[in-house]
Amino acid sequence: MRQNKAYLTIKKMAPKKRDAKQRISDFNPTYYIFNKDEAQNQSLRCLKCPIDLLKGMSSEFNFCKTGCPLENKIPIWIEEVKRGNIKEAFKCSNETSPFPEILGMVCPQDILCQGACTIAKTEMGSVTIGAIEVYLNEQAFKMGLMPDYGQKKEKIGKKVAIIGSGPAGMSCATFLLRAGIGVDMFEKSDRPGGLLTYGIPNFKIQKNVILRRFNWMQEAGLNLHLDTDINSSKQIKDMLDKYDAIFIGLGAPKSKNANLKNEDAHGVYHVMDILRHAQKRVFQDFYESILENKNVVIIGGGDSAMDAVRTSIRMRAKSVRCVYRRDEKSMPGSRKEVVNAKEEGALFEFNASPKEVIVDQQYRVKGLLCQKTKLVDSDNSIRKKLIVLEDSDFSLECDIIILALGFDNYVFPWYDTAEINTGKWGEIIVDKDKRTSNKRVFAGGDSVRGADLAVTAAADGKKAAFSIINDFIKN
Repeated sequence: MRQNKAYLTIKKMAPKKRDAKQRISDFNPTYYIFNKDEAQNQSLRCLKCPIDLLKGMSSEFNFCKTGCPLENKIPIWIEEVKRGNIKEAFKCSNETSPFPEILGMVCPQDILCQGACTIAKTEMGSVTIGAIEVYLNEQAFKMGLMPDYGQKKEKIGKKVAIIGSGPAGMSCATFLLRAGIGVDMFEKSDRPGGLLTYGIPNFKIQKNVILRRFNWMQEAGLNLHLDTDINSSKQIKDMLDKYDAIFIGLGAPKSKNANLKNEDAHGVYHVMDILRHAQKRVFQDFYESILENKNVVIIGGGDSAMDAVRTSIRMRAKSVRCVYRRDEKSMPGSRKEVVNAKEEGALFEFNASPKEVIVDQQYRVKGLLCQKTKLVDSDNSIRKKLIVLEDSDFSLECDIIILALGFDNYVFPWYDTAEINTGKWGEIIVDKDKRTSNKRVFAGGDSVRGADLAVTAAADGKKAAFSIINDFIKN
């Protein structure tokens, strides 16, 4: 077989970006979708590594498929895109993934599939897998192709309740519907999608893309109950009586605090408060911007911090500054999001540890007191140790402080009623099949893992669905 060397002559191409000055004026997507020529050209760079031939064998190599939590058949649908066969590419892409066009936009491909791509380790760079995935699915939708939600499948007479409509619940529903199983989904918000709808800004993924999937599922038989919070023992008892199985995909809804003096002052917000407020403005539920003409400081260095930074700019803040206690190289978030934030005018204060919220007589935010930090080598850890420098206090003037420090699990009162065991951090304990201590209750996503990725939540929902299906087959 002749070895493909196209990657040596065809440069890696990322999706083109809108100009920074243009994109900060709205919440429309940052990136353009590949066109046909771009997608096919980038598909030529794939080596078609022998992934399946090495399945089950010990190997020092990583491949795109092994880097994907869903184990998507990436080389197969890339080959079909190269051939211009969108129908087959779409079928293959959607076979293993519950919503590939969504994950193609929100996954950190650089540390997953693209990070594991064979040529990622060369100076030529990986195949642009996520962008090709988005292209082929959007092109298929334009052609009138539809995802499989069991539209033609005969119902088997079983019914499952799904609590939460985020990526884990959405994924679980997808595979249950395909198997002819009835699904009732319960979501406390006014719109479905969970984190995908209210936790990821519109400039990263437009919400009509998410709602489109829910519309298709509803047409296939999904019963979606919005504005329905499952918070009582009676509700869960009724569910256990009514349904053959239950899946919990509630996420990690509790925002972490910074434990600063005056942290409860007027003008201190958690990141989800700001992201939800911004998305509701995009939905035109209201028009007020609580950040307009304000000096905003964001504390944190992950993706949620970058979301808050870029959202604040679009909400017409007077100034936006991100405070992170380590250096830029140590930031845990996506590198491209930091670049995007800088392009859009954000300022960064590295090696700065917040110490106290400065307030006025009305207990309103007036600034943030910080201390300078330094990273030093440590014998006990690969990661450098952080030390705070003495007599290094300095203050940043601001009107708004946003805490973007991650999320914790929350133990709902009805867990005991459902006989669900939890771990040290409030996470639901499950086995390899995503089954809880109650054999008819399954769970996945952040409620099990703690704050993690949309794709790992999707993988959990998929695994739980297959476990439920197997239970029904046995019984």
